[in-house]
Amino acid sequence: MTPSPSRKDASELPVIALAMGDPAGISPELTAKLAADDTVNRAVRLVIIGDRRLFDEGARIAGLSPPLHVVDGRSPLEGLATAPAFLDLANLALEAVDQGQATPAGGEFASANFRRALALANEGQVDAVCFTPFNKKAMRYANPGYDDEIRFVADAIGFDGKAREFNILESVWNARVTSHIPLKDVAAALSPESIVDELTLTHRCLQQAGHDRPRIAVAGLNPHAGDGGSFGMEEIDIIEPAIRRAREQGMDVEGPFPADTVFLRAVKEGFHAVLTMYHDQGQIAMKMMGFDSGVTMLGGLPFPVCTPAHGTAYDIAGRGIADLGASRQALLLAARMAGQARRAGV
Repeated sequence: MTPSPSRKDASELPVIALAMGDPAGISPELTAKLAADDTVNRAVRLVIIGDRRLFDEGARIAGLSPPLHVVDGRSPLEGLATAPAFLDLANLALEAVDQGQATPAGGEFASANFRRALALANEGQVDAVCFTPFNKKAMRYANPGYDDEIRFVADAIGFDGKAREFNILESVWNARVTSHIPLKDVAAALSPESIVDELTLTHRCLQQAGHDRPRIAVAGLNPHAGDGGSFGMEEIDIIEPAIRRAREQGMDVEGPFPADTVFLRAVKEGFHAVLTMYHDQGQIAMKMMGFDSGVTMLGGLPFPVCTPAHGTAYDIAGRGIADLGASRQALLLAARMAGQARRAGV
């Protein structure tokens, strides 16, 4: 077994705030597994935020007893040891958890943990934020009008810039031009400007993750990428001009490629990312390629925010069988991006 970093080495590691997610699913178990994971503890200094009672129950389910030390959330985080730290908000009793059910209490718990983690990052006390899975229904109970995590983060830290959700596998990233809108509205939402904006953000986030010269493949909107206008003109009128503009700005961008083969091409030819036109155009491919290892990253924010791409898995909660892969990868990606930012002096 590779030893954990020494205290001197640990002081050089990025500090990641890990917010416990929905308590009725696998989040408590995943949090405990992350705290006990050697790979994670060699890469980051972890600050877990939540309720110690729920963490201990997650550890019991996982058959673990990871070392922790409690930190005082009322004062700046200083002198973090090599063992994961725990900021105990004492915000949900174990008997109040309705396992396998989305509840207002669960949404309040996850929201409070996430807000505290974001505040720590916004204050510069931690380098990045991760969270174990939320349940959107529970989050809407607690936050009327809740759309998604990007809106939540923007409201929590007063951010008015451009941010976007990326789905990430080891082999390829997926970015998208439109996200949570009806399919019937996608074509009208596309423009050369919106596509160039997404390519620019994708290019920058890939560089922040350590890819010096990112290559991005662009999917078409229509079957066979429009087949020269036979099945739609969006490729000719909108997507191709956007690609030309991106190239003029120095980005390595190719396409538009038919959406049914673009991911095969990307993996085979070494593209770092695929830009798709709408949500499911990329999500289906990414989840088929790596459902248990996929990561969601919120890019464009002042600091990295990462989470596993899968959900709360209510159906297996309490059984001790939750797979750690995607959660571990989320933390490691956040660590890489935070380390890159440190080296760049950001």
